[in-house]
Amino acid sequence: MKIKKNALLGVLALSAAAFATTAAKAADEVSVILNWTTAGAHSPLYFAKKNGWFEEAGIDLEIEQGKGSTLSAQKVGSGATEFGIADLGTAMVAKGSGANIVAVMNIFANSPYQMYWLKSSGIKGLEDFPGRKFGNPPGDAARAMWPAFAQVNGMNPDDLKWVNIAPNAKVSALKSGAVDGTTFFANYHYIMEGAFGDDLGWLAWSEMGLNPYGNSFIVNGDFLKENRDTVARFVKVAQKAYRHCVDHGEECVAVLPEYSSGLKPENEIKNWNGVISLMTDDFSTSKGLGYFDPARVNDDYKLVSTYFKIKEPFDPSAFFTNEFIDESVLMKK
Repeated sequence: MKIKKNALLGVLALSAAAFATTAAKAADEVSVILNWTTAGAHSPLYFAKKNGWFEEAGIDLEIEQGKGSTLSAQKVGSGATEFGIADLGTAMVAKGSGANIVAVMNIFANSPYQMYWLKSSGIKGLEDFPGRKFGNPPGDAARAMWPAFAQVNGMNPDDLKWVNIAPNAKVSALKSGAVDGTTFFANYHYIMEGAFGDDLGWLAWSEMGLNPYGNSFIVNGDFLKENRDTVARFVKVAQKAYRHCVDHGEECVAVLPEYSSGLKPENEIKNWNGVISLMTDDFSTSKGLGYFDPARVNDDYKLVSTYFKIKEPFDPSAFFTNEFIDESVLMKK
């Protein structure tokens, strides 16, 4: 009996090991490309990865560094990566150029675009922009959407000259005088304020007639058709992670140095706290964190269609879906 019992235990152990191996192999290997290099705004993804939330959902997630929403939208649209974070308007432009994209959850319910300059340069506001040089990487979302903002405010988009600078050179380029201005998302405001103090001039697009949806999770359309359950599990974890980090920001940003050396949690918590206000609107507090207002998406499409060349017009209602949003996961009012 003892031999049989040991044999049975051995069989059970082997079965358990085989099951564990099979389960591990069954995990869906997917990647998500960020809109930018790792920062506090991305801490929920890293926190969920660190704590095994994606693994528990059967997802083996790879997080890829970004270089702007344009690149993110292009890579997701071509199927090079399954998921991505991209500015919604920029993603619409890519969609109109043939990128196979569907938005599945918004992160920034409010536009994060802000423009910066030095008061000592003589710039007082938008009226002083003509003839000035603003520096940005080519794929930067604000640079891509500039024509819309300019025309909404009665300017010719060509009045401002854009010059290419590296993603991490915005402060140094402005400080050296190589450029007259630059842009940053609102959650990076603390960097500019810390660098320039009272000499810093700035404006927020959301307060000047243009407040489209900002960063959103997008997925490749073909991947979505063939892997709806995987997408559902990804969004569920994302909602859970972003909502958790609203209440536990310091805990979330604390994991970042493990994934990106040089990041300091004391700085990234400022970045993350800036994100919280961008995530909050009437829909995220009542219909679910990440829920798209269909009317607003339609308005964003009209905006993009007006100021950009949409090579292949599309139905904006087919560009996004709320089917994966858990409406019980809400932002605080």
